[in-house]
Amino acid sequence: MERWQNKVAVVTGASSGIGAAVVKDLVNAGLIVVGLARRVQRVEELKEQVAAGKQQNLHARQCDVSNEDSVNEAFDWIEKNLGGIDILVNNAGIYRAGNLCEQETNLVQEVLQTNVMGVVYCTKRALKSMKARSFSGHVLIVNSVAGHRVFNTGILKMPSTNIYSPSKFAVTAMTEIYRQEFNNLETKVKITSISPGLVATEIVPEQYKEMMSNHILQSEDISNAVLFAISTPPHVQIHELTIKPVGEIF
Repeated sequence: MERWQNKVAVVTGASSGIGAAVVKDLVNAGLIVVGLARRVQRVEELKEQVAAGKQQNLHARQCDVSNEDSVNEAFDWIEKNLGGIDILVNNAGIYRAGNLCEQETNLVQEVLQTNVMGVVYCTKRALKSMKARSFSGHVLIVNSVAGHRVFNTGILKMPSTNIYSPSKFAVTAMTEIYRQEFNNLETKVKITSISPGLVATEIVPEQYKEMMSNHILQSEDISNAVLFAISTPPHVQIHELTIKPVGEIF
């Protein structure tokens, strides 16, 4: 992790769950971290949970990743005040309950804008920063096992994953697209997709949590995976990392 000391990491969806865990672990590991979230006050409160003397290395900025203007405003601030982006953790994601065949179109669009376009907006800005400085950075995307397989939720008697699963399938394809494009652009920027099974976060329906209470991951488990992926040597790229709790039925 020495190469990342005092480097700048940007984490989206930083106000809770996986994003909050990643923010805290990266700050404690010696990085300067910008936590982006709509609920910016909750990111500010994370300063109380990092190691003494490192609170100043956490910067909370308000950002709605589904809105390109909001993303550009946040990344402009980072460029101006911190010099650029070295690591990007695309973590922001949402789920809206309901059946896809009946769901309000605006709810479907919300998920796609956040889970897919949010990655597009943020990755575009991060890569631009890395290329401008000829820096071999790292882009990570918090994906899902639901981005590799559509589960039969009817048999499981669980809510439909509706457009959430297709949005994560898109992220799986985008990871390979980015890998090829980063190579074609003659950069050494790494790309990593991390696909967790069920994680005890705010966006997971309570019915899922109750059914899998003894077989569920914690946000810190995914944060550990982020640290592992960025700690690999320059010639090693973790393209896809799948993490499941022992005993998971999916």
